[in-house]
Amino acid sequence: MKPFAIYRLPGEHFATRISASKIAVPTDCCDLNSRSGFVIAPFIPSSQSPLLLIEPEDVRVFVPDEDNGEPLCYEICHHASVSRLAYANAFSAFHQRLSDGSFRKVVLARKLVVKTESEVNPIRMFNRACALYPQQMVVLVSAEPCGTWLMATPEILLQQRGEMWRTMALAGTMKADKEAQGWSVKNIREQRLVSTYISKCLYQYAHHVDLRGPMTAHAGALVHLKSEFSFELNDVAHVGDLLNELYPTPAVCGIPKDATRAFICEHEPAARSYYSGFMGPLNMDGCSDLYVSLRCMQISGRSCALYAGGGLISDSIEQMEWEETEAKMLTMLRCFNPQSDL
Repeated sequence: MKPFAIYRLPGEHFATRISASKIAVPTDCCDLNSRSGFVIAPFIPSSQSPLLLIEPEDVRVFVPDEDNGEPLCYEICHHASVSRLAYANAFSAFHQRLSDGSFRKVVLARKLVVKTESEVNPIRMFNRACALYPQQMVVLVSAEPCGTWLMATPEILLQQRGEMWRTMALAGTMKADKEAQGWSVKNIREQRLVSTYISKCLYQYAHHVDLRGPMTAHAGALVHLKSEFSFELNDVAHVGDLLNELYPTPAVCGIPKDATRAFICEHEPAARSYYSGFMGPLNMDGCSDLYVSLRCMQISGRSCALYAGGGLISDSIEQMEWEETEAKMLTMLRCFNPQSDL
């Protein structure tokens, strides 16, 4: 099958399918300067998880099919998932770097593998995600170098409409039914760290920078703290340079970026692959919609690997962080059984 990407923008009724006979492999984000197509970026590019670009040969717009909601039975594959003990041990190692002042923030993620009774139909799962999460960016990509990935994410990395650009700082999480309790000091501190980092990045590459927030943003059964930035780029031809600076943001990596990224790759219980990278169309008809790859899973026959993480700061509590990843996993788990009360 040709490499393809299907995406449905938040609030839209139609989806777009992009395909090509082959796929480009840029060396890094800077290599995206003056290029267009659908970008599939991992957390950290490697020979196993390369940065990819589908340069469109065929583009089609369609309305996703409705789904009857028939459940797809699954069970957790414990030996392939990150165990509770492995997560606790990793938390201890990560938190030590926060306590000794090496890091100001670092993100700890984990993987959950589920096995299904029958083979998973990726298109069907995409349709379900579109129905379940109408206000999120839903993406399905499939290509030999990366495999098949589905995501439903609320977080913009970089969005373009003509000369105007947007990004956001999205950090801090709690269940929507707890919203009345208000935001904890931990969540407020975490969001401020991300917002400050993005501001510093933007002022190197942009002008007329405008900040709104922080505000509460709903994403399915969760809410997040969000700040929105709008701006104009100093040089549109070098948007890849800004991407290289922004990605990965502290919302999915940490501060300082290079040190926390290296630490995550060495000490996290499971490799992230394309989780917490970004995906989306770049510079297509004067528009770009690049979203951080959150709430995602890799689909492979009867096996699906789900990923979720949370930002740690010095006063983070391990049990609460584990529960946050549990809540985030539900976004993709609901796609197996949309009628469940997960």
